[in-house]
Amino acid sequence: MGKCLVTGGAGFIGSHVAQELIDSGRQAVILDDLSGGCADNVPAGAVFIKGSILDTALVGKIFAEHGIEYVFHLAAYAAEGLSHFIKKFNYENNLIGSANLINASVNYGVKCFVFTSSIAVYGENQLPMTEDLVPLPEDPYGIAKLAVEQDLKASKRMFGLDYVIFRPHNVYGERQNIGDRYRNVAGIFMNQILLGAPLTIFGDGTQTRAFTYIKDVSPLIAASAFMPDVYNEAFNIGADRHSTVNELARHVREAMSAPDHPVSHLPERKEVKHAFSSHDKLNKAFGYQPKYSLAQGIKAMAEWAKTSGSRAGGSFDNIEIRKNLPPSWAK
Repeated sequence: MGKCLVTGGAGFIGSHVAQELIDSGRQAVILDDLSGGCADNVPAGAVFIKGSILDTALVGKIFAEHGIEYVFHLAAYAAEGLSHFIKKFNYENNLIGSANLINASVNYGVKCFVFTSSIAVYGENQLPMTEDLVPLPEDPYGIAKLAVEQDLKASKRMFGLDYVIFRPHNVYGERQNIGDRYRNVAGIFMNQILLGAPLTIFGDGTQTRAFTYIKDVSPLIAASAFMPDVYNEAFNIGADRHSTVNELARHVREAMSAPDHPVSHLPERKEVKHAFSSHDKLNKAFGYQPKYSLAQGIKAMAEWAKTSGSRAGGSFDNIEIRKNLPPSWAK
């Protein structure tokens, strides 16, 4: 069976996808710079290479030496709100690095390129968001993701590179970097409880998201490269039920055995107020329905978090724009 390259395979979603591939008998080569991931997340049996998708020479060497036939591109700096303030970093890591991988995939005859995009491509749009909507990204992260989607479509037309695009949203679960202050609200909440700090919610907490457990996502991403019937399509992927941030906070506090843990409401920041998608296209193509409720997924993640312990929440060092930066991010 052809070898699979998993970028970001020491990170959250990437490590779960790599594990799915290995469990199904595939060979996985992981490329990760460990900027957001952890070497301990790398599944047993995978080949691990520490490095960046921005390193063009290294990327080419990996394709040549390992005979890569399938690419699962999960490496990203997925901070939608922060991306306004780190535009150059965002585009380098989320767009230019992706172009390096697409170039190598064309040059080395990759059979399928699986890309994890984001519902950030939709912006403030009609609900539920469907794949046929005109994308209206409102932040540089969503803009970068949409640009990669468009480049994959162009590469299919020009070079015959087959692809599958997934637009996941608010995925949470074990191995998430709960020390990241800027993204993954479920992990942020759990880390705050472990540190004895109040849960911080921007605004009144009525904003809605479809919080999605990792085990409802990773199996489909891993399987897609070997399903030609789903090639050259984009799919929303995630939970069917949407919840408010306040509801999420309640589930986290209960799962962490801290039902009365204090909550601090911070000034509202500019963000999409409501975001959730239709998964009819995904369910029809893959014959799949989500298996985990929010309560079940949060409980599983909380048990892992309590065992793993808190993580130091460092600040992003290279803020490029400070105007309108939320005060809690400026510390």
